[in-house]
Amino acid sequence: MAPAWDRAKHALATRLCIRFPARQRAVEDAPAKAEAPPPPPPAAPAAPARAVPEEKLKSSSVSVRRLSSSGSRGKKKVCTICLGGIRTGGQALFTAECSHEFHFHCISSNVNHGNYICPVCRAEWKELPFQGTQPADTAYGRARVSPVNWPQDDGQMSVVRRLSRGYSGNLQQQLAVFRTPEASIFNDDENIDPQSETVDEHNAVTNSVEIKTYSEFPAIQKSVRRQVFAILIHLKAPKSLDSVSSRAPLDLVTVLDVSGSMSGIKLSLLKRAMSFVIQTLGPNDRLSVIAFSSTAQRLFPLRRMTLTGRQQALQAISSLVASGGTNIADGLKKGAKVVEDRRRKNPVCSIILLSDGQDTHSFLSGEAEVNYSILVPPSILPGRSHHVQIHTFGFGTDHDSAAMHAIAETSNGTFSFIDAEGSIQDAFAQCMGGLLSVVIKDMRLCIECIDEGVSLTSIKSGSYASQVAGNERSGLVDIGDLYADEERGFLVTLHVPAAHGQTVLIKPKCTYLDAITMENVQLDGEEVIIQRPAYCVDCKMSPEVEREWHRVQATEDMSAARSAAENGSFSQAVSILESRRRILELHAAHSSDSQFLALIKELREMQDRVESRQRYEESGRAYMLSGLSSHSWQRATARGDSTELTTLIHTYQTPSMVDMLQRSQTILPSVVEMLNRSSTVAPSKSFSSHLPTSRHIA
Repeated sequence: MAPAWDRAKHALATRLCIRFPARQRAVEDAPAKAEAPPPPPPAAPAAPARAVPEEKLKSSSVSVRRLSSSGSRGKKKVCTICLGGIRTGGQALFTAECSHEFHFHCISSNVNHGNYICPVCRAEWKELPFQGTQPADTAYGRARVSPVNWPQDDGQMSVVRRLSRGYSGNLQQQLAVFRTPEASIFNDDENIDPQSETVDEHNAVTNSVEIKTYSEFPAIQKSVRRQVFAILIHLKAPKSLDSVSSRAPLDLVTVLDVSGSMSGIKLSLLKRAMSFVIQTLGPNDRLSVIAFSSTAQRLFPLRRMTLTGRQQALQAISSLVASGGTNIADGLKKGAKVVEDRRRKNPVCSIILLSDGQDTHSFLSGEAEVNYSILVPPSILPGRSHHVQIHTFGFGTDHDSAAMHAIAETSNGTFSFIDAEGSIQDAFAQCMGGLLSVVIKDMRLCIECIDEGVSLTSIKSGSYASQVAGNERSGLVDIGDLYADEERGFLVTLHVPAAHGQTVLIKPKCTYLDAITMENVQLDGEEVIIQRPAYCVDCKMSPEVEREWHRVQATEDMSAARSAAENGSFSQAVSILESRRRILELHAAHSSDSQFLALIKELREMQDRVESRQRYEESGRAYMLSGLSSHSWQRATARGDSTELTTLIHTYQTPSMVDMLQRSQTILPSVVEMLNRSSTVAPSKSFSSHLPTSRHIA
């Protein structure tokens, strides 16, 4: 037994000596390193090269040379761990950052035994293949899909992937072993650049919020008492700044559906859209990506989007594959945990959720009433210390629009409906245009009645939380964040008593946090005063107040039509929308107001999509909910894609949103070219037929 064991040891040493003689001598002569791999077990020491008999050396030399020359003739590669051939197909391969290639199962086993250097060139690896339990001393990042310095093609999705060859079977399972195992606490967010925490005075937002008020009528007859008198309070945020370094940095968490229904063109377009998002983020912004199917996986923690950060994010996105069910709740749970456990916080934080299906894990089939708000983790609800808005995107005709709308509404976010597959990047672009231009945080509008007898009866605030004091002498509206140039209008109704001379009605004021300087600001508006003449002659209603009344009433009718459709009364839903549309058409005949025209076109589109159960189920519900989300928050959302809306005025869009949308549409034609070049994904009929020339994003 002993002679056979000696011969085996000698043969192994011979192969190592002959295969890499120069490298062997260099390693033997080099001084020992502190991080050198542990020596072989003492039970089986390797024989030194000089102990090999000359005749065996010659014999082994001949056999090795034959293997080498044979491989050269056939252009075959050999895994230097098992000496087996490396073929494309059948086995997963791993290419190290030093360019040497191995069978994945060979090198992962080697790493699991504590060997963190290349078996060929002895280079110390920063990026390790990972399989099973990670060594205790392995820092985050060693199990990434690819090395840090991979090349990138002009920031597009053509990222070089080291693991692009040799896959068979379940690709999701093979890629999963490269991901870092999740910790119980997500406090591994990358540190914020200290320079981003201080802003030069000349870069700060110097303009304050603009407050304007419009009375329903400029005067009320002195002997008249008005039970309902309307005042419009109009707010406008400061303009955006051109410098990227002068805006508020963003912490963005994207929660992406990669269930089986996202396979093919949907996943390709999602990757493309995420590539656009990554490229729009600056070095002071941080991004984390959660991918969910039957379960959720954090691809990487909050990481600054420097050049290296972008490359790593693009590589992680490009590795996504679609399989499994849809567990929205688990995806949001992981996304909320990223927000909760941050060690440092950027001034602006938001979650983006995209899904094309219905949650198959959180609710029992056949439930009569489903409370979708339970999908939102309590820690990020409004009023909590970790509150963030969730902007949801329903992708395609099979998504659960009721759930996506409820998630957005519960978190004070917006819901967008992506009808055409080719519109996903534009929808993301518009949202990013807003998030990257936040100038106001935690804004609150306060209203105080001045003269005796004046009382506040209601505040038309849409989805914004508002309240009127018990004595009806004051009220407030919690507005939250505002994007640059963003506007808000709130109608308040008053009881106005009879009086002489003039009546001082209300005084508005607002408090907020400047997102750039992080300073608290208190701004007082001017008192609203109306005259009280003996007689009012030719007293016309304010056009600003009239416009806002029609917008509020149209929103209320949209909500009523949606309720009718949910109850199966589609003819009633059509009647409600048509009645409101005819009223607006009468006013539009005497006015060229763009908002009237936009509302008329929108109501007509809703009317068409709610005319039957089939139409409502396909797209009507999602279209109406995204419209309600837009009007109730007075913020732009993506709503389907229809060629009938080519001339629609983009309601609520800010200049930053328009600019980002234009950037997206400039590169959109390359999507078709990219898909045509792909051997695995071809443009579907629905994609080519829906590829928009213009979009209803309002």
